[in-house]
Amino acid sequence: MKKKNVLFLCTGNSCRSQMAEGWAKALKGDNYNFYSAGIETHGLNPNAVKVMAEAGVDISGHRSDNVNDLDVEFDVVFTVCGHADENCPVFGGAPRVIHVGFDDPPKLAKQAKTEEEALGHYRRVRDEIRVFIENIEEYL
Repeated sequence: MKKKNVLFLCTGNSCRSQMAEGWAKALKGDNYNFYSAGIETHGLNPNAVKVMAEAGVDISGHRSDNVNDLDVEFDVVFTVCGHADENCPVFGGAPRVIHVGFDDPPKLAKQAKTEEEALGHYRRVRDEIRVFIENIEEYL
């Protein structure tokens, strides 16, 4: 049986979609093909890499990809931020597009008074994404 191709899409493919791809490959990678991309590319967020490593998932080798550069026919596309949901491109093969929004850690971290407080936002979103991935079959 062919594995489903699943995309996590956000604005810049720097944080939330990267964490989702990392968790998905670590927890469910034997069952599905997972990808992440952005409507734009903003580079990989170092704090996302750091908090994922704390949880035992290495995303340091990931890169920020533009959705238009992926030559994959997706079965399901998860938009993980509001901007990606509102500006989601049309995909060939007519995949199901499902919005599952998460807070933006870099935006929240701007108001933090310490690095530890800033990382707390990343950790919370990382953990929320993990719970989503653990239950992803509900959507697939």
